[in-house]
Parts: sequence; structure tokens; C-alpha cells
Amino acid sequence: MASSIPQQYAFRAQKVLGLVGGTPDYESIQGFDAPEVPARTYQYSSDGRLFAYAVPAGIRIHEAEGAVLLQELSIPNVIELNFSPRGTYISTWERPVKLEDGAQHKNLRIFSVSTGEELIAFTQKSQDGWDLQYTISESHAIRLVGPEIQVFHPAEWNKGVVDKLRVEGASSVNLSPGLNPSVAVFIPEKKGQPASVRIHGLLNLSAPPTGQKTFFGAEKSQIKWNTLGTQVLVLTQTDVDATNKSYYGQTGLYLLSAAGNFDCRVTLDKEGPIHDFSWSPNSKEFAVVYGYMPAKAMLFDQRVRTLHDFGASFWNFISFNPQSRLILLGGFGNLAGHIDIFDRRSLSKASEIEASNTSHCEWSPDGKFLLTATLSPRLRVDNGIKVWYVLGQLLHVHECDELYQTGWRPALIDAVPSFPQAIPPAPAPGPSVQAQAALAKPPPAKAAGTYRPPGARGQGASLVYKRDEDGGSPGHTPGGSGAATPTRQGRSPAPHLNGRRHVPGAPTSPSPGPDSDRGARARKRKGGKGGEKEKKEGGGGGGGVGSGKRSPLPPLEVKTNGNGSALKAPVPEEPVPPTPGGDLLDPAQKKIRNLNKKLKAIDELKEKLARGERLEATQVKKIDSEAEIRKELASLSVS
Repeated sequence: MASSIPQQYAFRAQKVLGLVGGTPDYESIQGFDAPEVPARTYQYSSDGRLFAYAVPAGIRIHEAEGAVLLQELSIPNVIELNFSPRGTYISTWERPVKLEDGAQHKNLRIFSVSTGEELIAFTQKSQDGWDLQYTISESHAIRLVGPEIQVFHPAEWNKGVVDKLRVEGASSVNLSPGLNPSVAVFIPEKKGQPASVRIHGLLNLSAPPTGQKTFFGAEKSQIKWNTLGTQVLVLTQTDVDATNKSYYGQTGLYLLSAAGNFDCRVTLDKEGPIHDFSWSPNSKEFAVVYGYMPAKAMLFDQRVRTLHDFGASFWNFISFNPQSRLILLGGFGNLAGHIDIFDRRSLSKASEIEASNTSHCEWSPDGKFLLTATLSPRLRVDNGIKVWYVLGQLLHVHECDELYQTGWRPALIDAVPSFPQAIPPAPAPGPSVQAQAALAKPPPAKAAGTYRPPGARGQGASLVYKRDEDGGSPGHTPGGSGAATPTRQGRSPAPHLNGRRHVPGAPTSPSPGPDSDRGARARKRKGGKGGEKEKKEGGGGGGGVGSGKRSPLPPLEVKTNGNGSALKAPVPEEPVPPTPGGDLLDPAQKKIRNLNKKLKAIDELKEKLARGERLEATQVKKIDSEAEIRKELASLSVS
């Protein structure tokens, strides 16, 4: 087993492209000349040996280890590029354009990495699934053209198509890894016909399919082979949920064997969409995150038998580390970014990580580190990269404006040391973490005690509203449930006179109750004669229930004019009582009160400073003025 390979990650932002080393320093790779113009994309080879990126004028291929430039190809307008599994060939894709002579634009081109020679070119209109798929030995390559699967021998590109298979209605094709490759073809549901997945042996395409599964409710699919290429998981999805229960449509998960001896629907015990699924690198088990939030996560074996239930939480992402030892469950996108890491051997939680605003998460090749990133255009603020250890420690922070792409440098599993029996302790954090901690603002301290409005601060709480913290509240029930409403201080509860609420300070009147109101309305309908009679007999409507402190109003004399209608008599106005305490303080006492308030505020600022909180410049200036305030207060007190 080889020794530990050097860590490295690449990043592409709006104005910069870079290569950065890993633990412990996380410094930029020496010798790499970043392009002066924005890069459009980058790609590592599967074995991590090569690194290539595209700029408007062409593409450049480097050695990943020392950033040595190997090839520079003048291919303008490249949007996508990709390496073959062993890094022998590099494919490029450009947006298709109409040529002046009317010929088809061959926008998918394949070059030799070692010589830079163009080997073959195709017309490929769609950007989805644009590249050819290679076997791990690069002995065969396939591509889907309409309903036809075409097979090539990369060593003999000049021979063109060496084998083909026509599958009517095929929308996608997936080539399996492994030494005995197979092809999974998906045919979506159409015009009442069910969807289906067919598996063919690559070396014998003309033979009947080795495995096949049909199902309804499948307009799109996501196909994932296990590492050995012996089994495949198929996630089916419709754009619209016929039951109107989900905005994301209906989903289903199926397991098929390449040999055709086993196929099964994965039965899930919670209603809702399937958020994510992943094979373990050991090819013997897989995990699924499914159901309405909080979603469930379940671990299955290769015969769809339940191995472990991880419970329910806010997850929508799952990933095994390359050594199959750790399982990551996270909630990204519109979720909070919480990550749970489980040990596969004990199935216990190893750590938790809070990685808010994460839009990209990836295991390092040695399975001990996590790279999380906030990318544009998913989120245009707080873009950057963070590197975490599996036990939850933050090791590196790389802030970057408008970050578009990032990822670890890959490595072959045979070149990585095996995962240790016990997870080793975390290495020391990089200097970027210490710098961020120095600049980070301390969290605001929560105010202790009961909230009081600014005008009541510095005074004792009213006995009526005092909380149980001081030994009970008069306004609460004996059991302390708080069911009783506090009464108004110094006054009895507001009386209700004849069904009407009493307004403190307002002159009282013989307000008729509900029954007399109905009688008054009846008399009013008769022309108001009864009302005039009552006014003459009753003599006005003064008196009533008084407040006990104010003499009753004198009776009003109602005069009538010649037509028998009542004349309006002026009601004597009562003088408004002055506001208590409004004019009791002279100017000197008011000044002393204001100075005491300032001293109170200065004492509170001193307490904040003693707790280690940062103060603003105006607050520091206020503390410095304490001596002057005390001097002025002393002079006022003496006078």
C-alpha cells in the first residue's frame, strides 16, 4: 500500500483559478501560472495525475503534482471538457453553431493528451450527457445518438462505429464500471406504454437483454451502478404527482442485477419523495434518504433487506467515504446545512458539523476530510471553501468572491492508505481558521432578567407585574399558572354599569341597559313623543352613579320652543385634573435626575466592558465623561 498522497484542491471563481495544497498549510501550489482571463471550466483526470482548464482561446493541460504545463491546445469557445478514465484522451464540447457552408458543426472533439492531435469529432447538440462513456480499461467507448447506441474502439478511432444497438424510445444510457461491462438503457413512459430499463452486455449487444424491468410513473430516471458493475439502482420520477401530494412529482426506486437473476422495488416506509441514494464503495449495500421533512435515512443490503434505520432528521444528501467506513447525512440547499457523520462499524454517530449555506460537499480521497463550499449562482454572498476533519473540527477557511467550482484532486483507491481502526485525532487548524477567529465578532449577550421598556429601566418593577423570580406575583394564581389577570394598581377592577364599560375619569350618566335600549328604539319609531314626555317628567338625565370623589352634576333645565322640540342646553365643562407629578420638580431637580440617568447608563457600559464586550467609540466617550458628570452633580446637590 502506498503512502499518503499529498492533498490538493482546485477552485474556479469569477476572476481567479487556483490550486491549493492540503494539510497542514493549505498554501497555493508553487509553479502554477493562473490564467489572466476568467476560466470557463476545469477538470482533474480520474487518477488525479492531470489537471486541465478551458479559457476563451483554448485549453491547457498540466501535471497536477507540480503544475507543469504539458499541452496547450488552441480550441476556442470550449464550454466543457473531460478526461478518459486513464487520462489518455481529453474530450471538449462547444456550443453548436451554423456554419457558412451549411455543413454540420462537429462540436464534440477528442484529442490525444500526449500529442495534442485531434482523433475524432462528432455533432452533439445537447449539453446533457455530451461526452462518451469509457470502460475502465479504455478498450470501449459508447455514445447514444437518437435511439442508437454506438460503440467505438478508442485505440482505433479511425475505424468509426464498430458495433451498435437500436433501442426505440431510449432517452439515456449508462455504462457500468468493472471488468465485465454492461449497458443500462432507460425508455421513458410514453402514450400509455410503461417505462422500462434494459441491461445488455457490452461485448454482445445483439443478444437479448440480460435484465429488464417495466414500471409506470417514470418520465425521467437517475441510474447508479455499484463499483463492481454487478447491480444497478434506478430512480424514476415524474414531473407531476397524480395524487397532488408532492410538488416534486412521484418517485420510485428499483434494484436490478446485471446478470438478470434479481430485480426488486425498494419499498420505503414513509410517504414522500426520494431525496438521495448512494451505493457503498464496497458494492454490498446502499442507503436512501426519503420522505417528507424530517426525512428518514435507511441502510439496505444488496437484496434490499434493511440493515439499519438512522431515524428522521432534516437530511437530503447522503454519501459514503471512499473506504466505506463513514456515512455522511446532510441537509443542504434550502435546509440549514447540518451534517451528521456515522461510523459504519458501530452505526453510532461520530460527529456533527454545522456547515450553513453549503451547496457542494465532497469527501477527500483518504476519507478523513470534508470539503464544503458555497457556490454561485446558488448563493452569491459568503462564497468560499471550508475543510473539516471527520470529528467535526474546522481546519481551513478560504473565502472567495463568486466561487463557481471546486473539488478535491482525485486518487485511485489503491494509492490511498487503508482507513485506520480508530479515527485518529484531528490535526492542528490552519492559519486561516485562527485569522477568522480573531476577526469574528463575539455573539451578542442575551439580556438577563425581564424586559423593560426604555422609560422604565432603572426603576423597580411594579408589584402587580413582578414575576415569580422575586417570590411570586400578586396577579398569578397560587399555583403559579399565571391564569389570573393583574388588576390595575391602586384601583378596583373597572365596573360595568348596566352592561357598559366604565371609563375612568369620564362623567357618568344614567346609561340605559340593553332592555331600556330596546324600549327607547321602540319609542323612537313612534315619533319620539314618548321620549319628550320622559324628558319633561324626568328633568334631564343628570346624576347617576358617581366616582365617590366628585360631586354629582346639577340637573339640566330643558326648555322647549314653540314647536315642541327641545333646545340644546350647554353642559358645564369640568376642569381637567393636572397630571400627577407633572410640575412638582423644579429645573434643578430635573437636571439632577437626568445626570443620575447618565451615571446609571455609564455603570451599565462598564459592566459590558468588564464582560469583554466591544464598545463603540461613542460609548467609550460616554464613560470618559463620568468625572465631569459627577462634578456637575455635586455642584447641584450643594446648591
